[in-house]
Amino acid sequence: MKILVLNCGSSSLKFQLIETTPELIASNLDRMLARGSIEKIGSQDSIVSFSARGEAPSKSIRPILSHKDAIQTAFECMSAADGIVSDLKEIEGVGHRVVHGGEYFKQSAIMDDDVVRRIEGLIDLAPLHNPHNLKGYYASKALLPHATQVAVFDTSFHQTLPPQAYLYGLPYLYYTRDKIRRYGFHGTSHRYVSYRFAQIHNTTRDAYKLITCHLGNGCSLCAIDRGRSVDTSMGFTPLEGLLMGTRPGDLDAGAVLYLVGRAEMGMHEVDVVLNKNSGMYGISGVSNDMRELQGEAEKGNSRARLAIDVFCYRVVKYIGAYFAAMNGADALIFAGGIGENAPAIRAQICGSLSALGNRTSPTG
Repeated sequence: MKILVLNCGSSSLKFQLIETTPELIASNLDRMLARGSIEKIGSQDSIVSFSARGEAPSKSIRPILSHKDAIQTAFECMSAADGIVSDLKEIEGVGHRVVHGGEYFKQSAIMDDDVVRRIEGLIDLAPLHNPHNLKGYYASKALLPHATQVAVFDTSFHQTLPPQAYLYGLPYLYYTRDKIRRYGFHGTSHRYVSYRFAQIHNTTRDAYKLITCHLGNGCSLCAIDRGRSVDTSMGFTPLEGLLMGTRPGDLDAGAVLYLVGRAEMGMHEVDVVLNKNSGMYGISGVSNDMRELQGEAEKGNSRARLAIDVFCYRVVKYIGAYFAAMNGADALIFAGGIGENAPAIRAQICGSLSALGNRTSPTG
């Protein structure tokens, strides 16, 4: 069967076409047939990138004015590639990344009318993401009416957190009435790498305690006890936890109140500072890209070096906390763009963990 995977943002679309069966999934042998992205949706100069069978991507510029147009363009790219898709009816299922599933969705769900209404009801918790995730659903449903549409939630893996891990020290009414609690994100990544670790070791996830590190522009750690997420660093929103590309991570709320009063900042200005101008970019003043920061640090840029050091320290601190919370861990797993592709960062992090019994080469 052929499965289309969609990740729809406010002005972007990422997609992959995967050929798989239950047997191929079990042996981790499913095949990626094509992948691509469309940026600047809604403009006359949208950027279309497409690659079939792992070949070098081709890029083109064209007007794409809506998410439906973007998905149609993705279909055109796949149809034009020899042997990828000859008829859209070959695509039997569509998996949609949905950022927020609240407390209701504890696993992926087939998108019927009730599920869609519940996702719409969670827009207040993820106003920058859920509406755009739904745009992808509406568009693909119109273009692929025969396919099964499935929502895969960033938050669902973390619905096993115990109350002592997800509750904040606020009046309890804010939890019961307003649903303010730790939800956690990147659940699909943490779940997959824990599953893959067990698969490589020819056993099941309930045999291990794991600490998984998803490190990219957005970053989070997860404590996984016997296959269940028991703590994670992102909270009510993706702002909490580790230092990230443009987000500050853990921050005293009093500092925000101080800035609001001192600089007379409104809600929009605070949002921009916390989501766009902080993190590694804010500390370095250079970039939110770890590769660029490493290059600048090698040239002697002290603020780039400082941003890297703060980043690594935060990761080490959370690893230590989760090791203590689970009373041990069997493995430390890295994922994400930085986690997978920056051996020097892994080395700096792991170099501070000898007391925890770290034995694996961070450059391996």
